Amino acid sequence: TECISGCVCPEGLFDDGRGGCVEEKDCPCTHNNQWYSSGDTITVDCNTCTCQKGVWSCTDHVCYGTCMIYGSGHYITFDGKFYDFDGNCEYVAIQDFCGDRNSSGSFSIITENVPCGTTGVTCSKAIKMFLGKTELKLENKEYKEIQRDVGDDVVYWNRTVGLYLVIEASNGVMLIWDKKTTVFIKLSPDYKGKVCGLCGNFDDKSNNDFTTRSGLQETNALKFGNSWKQSPMCPDVTQEIKPCDMKPHRKSWAEKECSIIQSEVFKICHSKVDPIPFYEACVHDACSCDSGGDCECFCSAVAAYAQECTKAEACVFWRTPDICREYQFNTN
Repeated sequence: TECISGCVCPEGLFDDGRGGCVEEKDCPCTHNNQWYSSGDTITVDCNTCTCQKGVWSCTDHVCYGTCMIYGSGHYITFDGKFYDFDGNCEYVAIQDFCGDRNSSGSFSIITENVPCGTTGVTCSKAIKMFLGKTELKLENKEYKEIQRDVGDDVVYWNRTVGLYLVIEASNGVMLIWDKKTTVFIKLSPDYKGKVCGLCGNFDDKSNNDFTTRSGLQETNALKFGNSWKQSPMCPDVTQEIKPCDMKPHRKSWAEKECSIIQSEVFKICHSKVDPIPFYEACVHDACSCDSGGDCECFCSAVAAYAQECTKAEACVFWRTPDICREYQFNTN
């Protein structure tokens, strides 16, 4: 009865969202603000999704979870919570000895943090991995095995991939270490909701990741982190360290170097992984590494964002002969 401005598709055809009209079988799908044609496939975590009539049809494999610890006290939990904690002590990164003090478990991973500059920020110096009665200590770019008297036999394998040492155990625990300050911990889905520590509880909910050793839920990262220290003799962390405020002459250099994360180089990833927390972590690390190794701190920070981009199907080749020339490794 009245004229309506605009274009519509003829009967039997559908708007494809890109200015055209198609049959239902040819309807496209969207993912992370990108359009995909019917029949296209993408990978999400460990599953493959196929576009069918405008709807994604995905396999239902259960995927390993990943926790990342990198640089000067940056943590991304299994459930995706990003936070900073600078403690000078040994801390439980993750374990399945949770709840009842007498409960049994099969593994524990401890991170030993030490100052990595004059500002007070800390980096992971060594990793201890307890698998049944086997203890592995990763330090100074190598690892050694110690056999204890108690515990079960847990079989494990180790291999070197580029610059990374990979340790994989038969109980569904994997550790990937860059022999510096970055460690990835991967767990099979059997551990969902059954672990605890600085990496959270792996229950697909990030809002309860700050669960303390005593089982209380915290909102403060410092109180949460302090609860997971191994020795009561270590001092509690009482304030967040801001190295750029302490070393303002380094701030402009840090911001300039770290701007690569927000630049065109990583543009393909920006809609998939928020660059802001990784940029802020990069600036934090570049300011703090004032005792040598400042380029290493910067490279590790950018590599952390690149790794998350790779997981989100946005592979970026950002290293050049002038910028962090090293071997890139996909931890998926």
